[in-house]
Amino acid sequence: MKTNRAKLSAMVKLGQRGALLASTLCLGGMAQAQTTYNVAGLADFTGPFADIMKDMTGCRRAVLDWWSEEVGKAQGVALRIKDFDTRYDVAQVASLWPGIKSELNPVAVLGVGGADTNALQQRLPSDKVPLVQSTAGYGFAWKGDNWVFNARATYPHEAAAFYVWMQKKSGSPVPLKVGVISSEVSPAYVDIHKGVEKFAKDNPKIIEVVETIYTEAQPTDLTQQVSRLVRKGATVLQVFNNTASVVATRRALQSLGKTNIPIVVSAHNGLLSSGKALGDLSQMDGNFEVYGMAMAAEGATPARDFFEKLRSQYKLQAAYNSACIMGMSQAMLTVRAVENVVKVKGAGGVTGEEVRAALLSTPMPTERSFGLLPNIKFNNDAPFPTSGTAVNIGTVEKGKYKLLEQNVPVPVLNKW
Repeated sequence: MKTNRAKLSAMVKLGQRGALLASTLCLGGMAQAQTTYNVAGLADFTGPFADIMKDMTGCRRAVLDWWSEEVGKAQGVALRIKDFDTRYDVAQVASLWPGIKSELNPVAVLGVGGADTNALQQRLPSDKVPLVQSTAGYGFAWKGDNWVFNARATYPHEAAAFYVWMQKKSGSPVPLKVGVISSEVSPAYVDIHKGVEKFAKDNPKIIEVVETIYTEAQPTDLTQQVSRLVRKGATVLQVFNNTASVVATRRALQSLGKTNIPIVVSAHNGLLSSGKALGDLSQMDGNFEVYGMAMAAEGATPARDFFEKLRSQYKLQAAYNSACIMGMSQAMLTVRAVENVVKVKGAGGVTGEEVRAALLSTPMPTERSFGLLPNIKFNNDAPFPTSGTAVNIGTVEKGKYKLLEQNVPVPVLNKW
């Protein structure tokens, strides 16, 4: 019996060694073990951005799968993401974070927006984990030595670029009169309207903010509020909150017979998602969106081709829209940073601190992101690129989405 047990034990050990060897063999015949690192995904499946979250999280996950297979495998590294529903709530993010960090020991965090920045920006330096955002930046995070990274300048920067462009296109010396739909339920929303109000104060020949309207998180009827903005002479309405706010604003304009007054939106509540929520994209005719990343226009582009590859080869089930592009963009920043760390430190040297150092030290040309982002270069003065940035502007004409203007320069803004 002892002899049989000894033989069995030897066979098990031999089998284990064989299985380990088999698991480290690449297709080319070279032995290469893959070290798996975790990425924490913050998501909003039950809050104000639940309507776009499937596309955003699906697209960022697919990028990590693509990179692990086509880039990381050769480097001996794989990335795995686990999503956590924070409801886009600052308190919820703060409450969940210690458990997330303990469970995953992540080398990076992929966030949704301002709630994540507000909850974690003070904790991340001691936890040594960078937060890579899918959104534009925020004035309240505009400081040096940051662990939060936004590929785009702030929302007020992007809005300002649009207003400079629109005022110039008007051919009139009269400043635009802007009505702002905002809310106090999120620090990000407050930051946006404060930044735009500061830009208006500093640039009175470009825009005048006639009033900022505060709404609940997901308004259903804004007819009374929008009527007040119309009476005050608003020539454009800014709605950077969420899709529900866009829908309520557009319906208010329709009921008032004022659909000639355009709405400008951002990526997270873009024209395609807002049109879908309204039941038909033609409902958003004559409106605009603005942001500093690729737009989901028709036709072959490097970004669209990359998306199609993810869909055909990596089981991506998502629509090609601004939410998906946000997810792909933040994931691409992260995987390229990990890639750079491995080149220098090896497969065993990936840490959150090293990922942050790579983000700061290694610019990412637009080609490296398949055109999802412009050329990106971070510095230690702000959590977003502070110079050389640009935006794209999209619109809807006769029910068709189109890219209206590319590479519109972002003006220099004073802090607010």
